[in-house]
Formats: sequence, C-alpha cells, structure tokens
Amino acid sequence: MKKLVILSALFVSVLTLAFAAKGNSGKQPQAKEAKVEVYYFHHTRRCATCNAVENESLKAIKLLYPIQLKSGKITFKSVNLDDKGSKVFADKCKAEGQSLLVISKRVRIDLTDTGFMYARSNPEKLQEELKKRIDPLL
Repeated sequence: MKKLVILSALFVSVLTLAFAAKGNSGKQPQAKEAKVEVYYFHHTRRCATCNAVENESLKAIKLLYPIQLKSGKITFKSVNLDDKGSKVFADKCKAEGQSLLVISKRVRIDLTDTGFMYARSNPEKLQEELKKRIDPLL
C-alpha cells in the first residue's frame, strides 16, 4: 500500500513537470518594454512659438525614433486644453497650461521652458534635449 502511494505521487509529479515544460516551450518570459508618451498641451488660440513647440517636437520624435513611434513604444499627442474632456487628462498629467511633457511610468519630465526657448530659435537644441531626456527611459 505504501509503495502504491509513493508511485502515485511520483507519477503525478512527473505529469505535472511534463505539462509545465510543454506550456513553457523553452520561451523566456519577456519583460514589458517601457512606453514613453510625449504630450504637448495647448489652447485653441496659439502664437507662432506655441505652434513651433508642437511642430518641432513632433518633427524631432519622428526623426529620432521612427521605429519606436511606429511600434507604439513612443507616442506623441497634442492635447487642446479648450476641448471638453481634456481637463481631466491634463490634471492627470499635471499639465498647468501650455506644457511639453515626457511621461513614462512614474517619471514626468517637464520640457515646457526648453521647448519655448528653442523651438523657433534653435530647433536642433530642442531635439538634443528631447533625446537626452527620452533615451534613458527606453
């Protein structure tokens, strides 16, 4: 009787291991890749600099990260603060007025001053600053 119990336990253990190995198929679990979201919050009425911040930031993201943009690892979204429903989202992102934000998980980087400083006068510098801030998040 004791041998039967031991053999039954051994048999169940072997079956369990066999099914576990088959389900895994030798694949390693994949770590979830970080997602980087770039937001430009603005109002309906905008000046030339406001438009340049959006345009130059988007142009930089498209140039620097075309593969990540296509795969959705990086996103760029322009949000009109005057549209209904955008207030809740702006509050969630802690956007106070016109803002250029880079958000990834719990990291929030405010590049508003940088965007307004360089978008028209030195777009290459804005591109450099975006790259410097986004690269460590990928």
